[in-house]
Amino acid sequence: MLEIFDVNHTLLSETKSEELFTLRKETFKDRLNWAVQCTDGMEFDQYDNNNTTYLFGIKDNTVICSLRFIETKYPNMITGTFFPYFKEINIPEGNYLESSRFFVDKSRAKDILGNEYPISSMLFLSMINYSRDKGYDGIYTIVSHPMLTILKRSGWGIRVVEQGLSEKEERVYLVFLPVDDENQEALARRINRNGRFMSNALKQWPLRVPAAIAQA
Repeated sequence: MLEIFDVNHTLLSETKSEELFTLRKETFKDRLNWAVQCTDGMEFDQYDNNNTTYLFGIKDNTVICSLRFIETKYPNMITGTFFPYFKEINIPEGNYLESSRFFVDKSRAKDILGNEYPISSMLFLSMINYSRDKGYDGIYTIVSHPMLTILKRSGWGIRVVEQGLSEKEERVYLVFLPVDDENQEALARRINRNGRFMSNALKQWPLRVPAAIAQA
């Protein structure tokens, strides 16, 4: 069974924090070569603090994927690290989340999950499910062009708010991710288009999805 659930930074165990930050270093420094801070083989920064909630995708007690949420009323990467990349950034007041450090460990996903789960889409849907369960009105995030393409292909009705340039002179985007009924249904329907999963399980929080239903 794949489980995706939330853990606040204050409740994160030492073992899981080391596993998470090691995977983030392998993803964002080793693979993507981002300008991130790394210490003792781990990637973490000032935004990994008591205002942070992580979503974890886990199977057999092994982290497969994760992302980081911070309420936009607190310091976050949009108003901090990424702010100079844009001519202007205006996040409206309200009950919104900022999302960052989204990753799927592809080798772990393949070894542990095989081809049963559309893991990126499930993590996208989990972002909606979590936000709705906790009463948030939407999510803001900054993404690269490849990630923007992945988001669009998922069926999520995202909206580009601003465009900017990273320290590598690469195009980056401030994106709004809606969490309404329509988008939750669209992602759930796309994930389950072959009828491989129990439909009612896909909209729950936490997300607990058993192995795909065998097809005749």
